[in-house]
Amino acid sequence: MINFNYETEFNLPSEELISTWITNCIREEQHKIEEVNYVFCDDEYLHKLNLEFLNHDTLTDIISFDYSIGKVVQGDIFISVERVADNAKDFGVDFSDELHRVIIHGILHYCGYKDKTDADAKVMRAKEDYYLQRLIEN
Repeated sequence: MINFNYETEFNLPSEELISTWITNCIREEQHKIEEVNYVFCDDEYLHKLNLEFLNHDTLTDIISFDYSIGKVVQGDIFISVERVADNAKDFGVDFSDELHRVIIHGILHYCGYKDKTDADAKVMRAKEDYYLQRLIEN
């Protein structure tokens, strides 16, 4: 089950389409979904979580709390809509494209992908691109 929650004025268009896309990604990665909660918020909200839980005094676009067990995906993914918008401008991409990349990025972490090394980040980016293309095809 995928849940979308909002701590800001933002509302995700096409929740059903995005939910199906995420579920299909998880299945294609040969995992099963238990429950994933997305929380869309602002920079202030996410900064507080970053300080409290990760001891990082920085702004970020996403924080995920992974409760997955084996190949059963579950967790909470917090996304700063403000940060995604700023990043989209910085990268010269559409807001929705950057938002979808961040949405699937969290799921890919839950499926075991890392991004701390350059090699891992390259694999993660390729997977993001692959699943973004899958969304466009639907």
